[in-house]
Amino acid sequence: MEHKIFPVILAGGTGTRLWPVSRTSYPKQFQTFLGDKSMMQQTLLRLEQVPKHAPIVVCNEEHRFIAAEQLRQLDQLNHNIILEPVGRNTAPAIALGALEALSKDPEAIILVLPADHVLFETQVFTEALPLALAQAQKDKLVTFGIKATQAETGYGYIEQGASITANCFQVQSFKEKPNKEQAQEFIAQDKYLWNSGIFMFKAKTYLETLKKQCQTVYNICFEAYQKAQIDLDFKRIAKHDYLSCPDISIDYAIMENTSQAVVFPLNLTWNDIGSWEALWEILPKDKQGNVIQGEYLGLDSHNNFIKSESSLISTIGVDNLIIVQTRDALFIANKGRSQEAKQIFAQLKEQNHSTCSSHPHVFRPWGSMLLIDQGERYKVKRISVLPGKKVATQLHHHHAEHWIIVSGTARIILEGQEFLVTENQPFYIPVGKKHSIENVGKIPLEFIEVQSGSYLGDDDVIRFESEYYQ
Repeated sequence: MEHKIFPVILAGGTGTRLWPVSRTSYPKQFQTFLGDKSMMQQTLLRLEQVPKHAPIVVCNEEHRFIAAEQLRQLDQLNHNIILEPVGRNTAPAIALGALEALSKDPEAIILVLPADHVLFETQVFTEALPLALAQAQKDKLVTFGIKATQAETGYGYIEQGASITANCFQVQSFKEKPNKEQAQEFIAQDKYLWNSGIFMFKAKTYLETLKKQCQTVYNICFEAYQKAQIDLDFKRIAKHDYLSCPDISIDYAIMENTSQAVVFPLNLTWNDIGSWEALWEILPKDKQGNVIQGEYLGLDSHNNFIKSESSLISTIGVDNLIIVQTRDALFIANKGRSQEAKQIFAQLKEQNHSTCSSHPHVFRPWGSMLLIDQGERYKVKRISVLPGKKVATQLHHHHAEHWIIVSGTARIILEGQEFLVTENQPFYIPVGKKHSIENVGKIPLEFIEVQSGSYLGDDDVIRFESEYYQ
């Protein structure tokens, strides 16, 4: 495949069915459920052998620093993140990605990929891309369907129509998630595919079709994109315009109402990881059928999914359970009902509970912070500052800070006085004193911060200067 495509990665969404790991501030597409790379990173790595331009990532502005750090880790961060001020489903998100690609190449062809799906047999997928490209170059709107292996009620379906080539078919219809009886009928007919949410088309073809079939969405996306502001590696879409955009999927906006839709069936293992049970199904298991992530000891326990991010989990005589433990929450469910985690999430959201939205691991443009412990008058964090980065000069009115450098070398400025601090050295920041810290070394600067005082809220800060958009 000689023509370079523009990957457009859809990295919005909250993944509420994978609570308590997936949360509003740190959703599933950025989590590492399979190996040491996040789901978004694995999506990008599947394209290693594909001729392509730098990816265009579309995500919520709240997740910008997580997305940037994960792209940086793959050496793919290049002013290529589009920030939605609010999620408006796939049709508007793809429109923003298409407009970005079109600004770089008037003949741009985009490959749209959800950031949070798992796809095995990568070679089968990549071998289909040149065939799909040939159809996209003919102004077809290409989607990819997965050959269904069971009567799945959690996926939408695509009905194959007339054959165009040996590997490509007209789209006859799109079907919403069916009930069990309908799903069994689909499987029996052998012409229905799971809807993968993966697409390929010319950027201008998509936008022209969107303008024709859903002009309101097109107009709003165009205006919001034109008014976007550049901020570091991000393009911030104009909030005032985008808020009025309808919430609509690409299937409803375009694919169900066009004669240009074609589908390529793919015979491979695919999963949208819509539940903990779905993860259990695809991950390696021990001799007792358990999937284990973290420290675990069990007796006579079978077919469980056990994940611990904080401490030892032990079980005796339990089967078919989901047990997920984070630093601040414990979730236990019957495996067959794990999708109902989204109902727990909804109730926590109504209560404004911290485990619904906040996450102990927080990313910033200079690095990250991990909350280790907290009490009435103290808070303990592990802070990492990237090489060459600096935390903005600031002060706090209600709490002091005690720092212990764990690794790396720090330049600390306290009330205009400069200090060079290295491993195992402590440093004290009194209440009300201006201070900053910078990593002047070649490796990440790691330090433990202990805050102590009468008020420890994140809003107890006055920043004096920063190179970063707050």
